[in-house]
Amino acid sequence: MATASRPTPHNTRKPQAKRPASGSAQPTRYEPGQGLNGPDPKLMEKQSGIWNRLMDRYFRLEFDGFENLPDEPCLLIGVHSGGPLTMDAWTVIMAWWRHFGNTRSLHGTAHDVLMNTPVLGEYFKRLGVISPSKENIRAAFDRGDDVILWPGGEVDCYRKWTDRDRAVLGGRKGFIRLAMSTGVPIVPVATIGGHDTLFVLSEGRGLAKKLKLKERMRMEVAPITLSWPLGLALHITPLQHVPLPAKIRTRIMDPIYLDNDPERLNDQAYVDAMYARIEGSIQSGMDELARKRKFLLFG
Repeated sequence: MATASRPTPHNTRKPQAKRPASGSAQPTRYEPGQGLNGPDPKLMEKQSGIWNRLMDRYFRLEFDGFENLPDEPCLLIGVHSGGPLTMDAWTVIMAWWRHFGNTRSLHGTAHDVLMNTPVLGEYFKRLGVISPSKENIRAAFDRGDDVILWPGGEVDCYRKWTDRDRAVLGGRKGFIRLAMSTGVPIVPVATIGGHDTLFVLSEGRGLAKKLKLKERMRMEVAPITLSWPLGLALHITPLQHVPLPAKIRTRIMDPIYLDNDPERLNDQAYVDAMYARIEGSIQSGMDELARKRKFLLFG
């Protein structure tokens, strides 16, 4: 696999953890079942037939850009769409496994509401999904694994349908400092189509304030959606709709290397500039992918 070129690292860059060779012994200092052990190979292989059919036939997934990945562990940053089921995010995880198997682990991340949902949360952990705390992400990098974050959270996955092709990171910039402090490059991920699996008519920010959802569920929106089978509904629970068969296109963009000089961590202008650059890279990729769309849902 071709590797992306990168600049000479700053002399304070922390040494990267070496990626374990396939079949080598894995660290055992992490509690099993919490996602940090990576995807369960038996589970991934058992469900691969279903996911392959979903990716290839139902969502007609087009996925490219694996050649842009650096050899070292990286922090992938993207948008996710279509409410809590975020099929564009799921297909990244499954397409990654199909491409790398257990030779390169990718940890997805999920909102605490989902991670704490009975059955679903345990399933997520067996897929290698982790709660997006700094401690979890650092631990994954220490293992030589990759991590993908969707910083926009609920304001991203519940953005209005008219903004379906807009990169929304929600102004949340903590991932910039996380990458700087750990010395890993950021790899933007662009995707379109996922927001056609569910139609968000209104983000419902005013309603969310009245319901105090931010305090109760860490949600800034109370979206009104049009979906199957419930039709028009307030949509705040995970299993409330069946995703429509929209065509999904995803692209891994070129990596972005940040200055990890500790003094830059408090340089807000630098953080803002890197945020704009990463969001711009995602938007550029989304624009290119959107130009391929000819028909709603069917791509």
